[in-house]
Amino acid sequence: MTTMWITIIVYIAVLIAIAVITGKHSKSITDLTIGGRNTGAWLSALSYGTAYFSAVMFVGYAGTTGLEFGLWGVLAGIGNGILGTWLAWKVLARRTRNVTQRLKLQTMPQIFEFRFKSRAMKTFSCIIIFIFLIPYSASVYKGLGSISEILLGIDETVFMIIIAALSALLLVFGGYLVQARADFIQGIIMMFGIVLLIVYMVRCDRVGGLSGLVEYAKSEVGLPKLSSGKWVSLWATVLMTSFGTWGLPQMIQKYFGIRDDAQAKKGIKISTFFSLLVAGGGYFIGSLCHKYFTVGKDMPAKDYIVPNMLKVANFPQVLLGVVIVLLLAASISTLCSITLTASSTFSLDFIKGTVKKNMTDNSSKILTKFLCVLFAIASFVVAKSNTPILDMMSYSWGIISGSFLAPYVISLFWKGLNKIGAWVGILGGFCIAVVPALCKLLPLFGYNNETISALAGKGPLFACIAMISSILLCFVFSAAANGFKTKNDNDFFYNGVIEQK
Repeated sequence: MTTMWITIIVYIAVLIAIAVITGKHSKSITDLTIGGRNTGAWLSALSYGTAYFSAVMFVGYAGTTGLEFGLWGVLAGIGNGILGTWLAWKVLARRTRNVTQRLKLQTMPQIFEFRFKSRAMKTFSCIIIFIFLIPYSASVYKGLGSISEILLGIDETVFMIIIAALSALLLVFGGYLVQARADFIQGIIMMFGIVLLIVYMVRCDRVGGLSGLVEYAKSEVGLPKLSSGKWVSLWATVLMTSFGTWGLPQMIQKYFGIRDDAQAKKGIKISTFFSLLVAGGGYFIGSLCHKYFTVGKDMPAKDYIVPNMLKVANFPQVLLGVVIVLLLAASISTLCSITLTASSTFSLDFIKGTVKKNMTDNSSKILTKFLCVLFAIASFVVAKSNTPILDMMSYSWGIISGSFLAPYVISLFWKGLNKIGAWVGILGGFCIAVVPALCKLLPLFGYNNETISALAGKGPLFACIAMISSILLCFVFSAAANGFKTKNDNDFFYNGVIEQK
């Protein structure tokens, strides 16, 4: 037990050292939010990957997909690597970097305001982003809570407070610069950690090595015959967790700080390798749950499956420490990305952009740091609610990506997208994606039945429907408004350059 705690303490000490040393170089609001637009391929790629995967994936999604789909759940990890990382970087990274650097943009809402000349769209998007990133952040805290309770024997409330304080410390000291450098270290830990974890989980007596794995793949629980409804549910999870990243501001902002096109090209390979290894490995581990437990007998609740698998695998203490550091690294990096994105968006686009337009650069930095602390507290409060990890994440990803993926992606490529089409796409996607979240809240007001309960658990499906519908609405209503004319009155968005801002 002592060895495990030493490993964890060393990791935390390294993070604090990075915060103190790197924080001295964070001078402007641009340094705080996007690292001064001078981030290399490795930092950008690993920052993207570590923001993508957290305890939500390792604990919530891996355990749930393993329970319901067995080894088929690995498809989610493959989808995350190919669709959520390789294709996302291939399509979005260079164009986003080009637009945001030419026009000196720092947030997703600023892209909307500049592209569609709509301050109302910027205000609406920054409010939605700030509010609905809270459930995602809370799901990360909840995943860490289950780990602390099962593996460390620490009350989850105490552990979540410690993690919230550490995340806030990294951001208050320096924001993106500190976060990117911490993410580099955490990314390396995650890659080595997941390899060790896979090896030891397969070698465990409950799996029986490669021969046991082959036997498991031939069994009804290892590779089960899925009904059409199960296949729909599985692919909804794959698509939401993959294409959902295309519309998440904390992921998109990783492209803003890339130094140049050469670094963006290198980032594609690095981030794809990282995602396939970490996501594929994470879902693979969860898919082994039926070798460790039996449904109806000793199978833990969904959010506690993976922590209990790790507990009974009888890892050496130093390896268990590495595993816990792996989960901490994945989660703290994600928390920092979410918190910084939500807070900087709200301070720059709502407070400074709407309420107090003459706010100085230094005041914006102070306000953003204050909002980081406030956001962490709000996330902690939501994490204490009785909501499964998967549900909280799907509500957040579904609403934000369902609303903003379409206008963001389409605007990078099609000049014919106009304000009307963008607004209809945003509001249409939002109204569809918010249904499961509303159904989750209705029982608090005395409304509950089987239909409401069923809809509350359909977050991934509604998220996919929202994203697809929003894309169609953007095209259809823009076409109806401009007769498919590609002439655009905002050519500066595609070709203009702002020297100073």
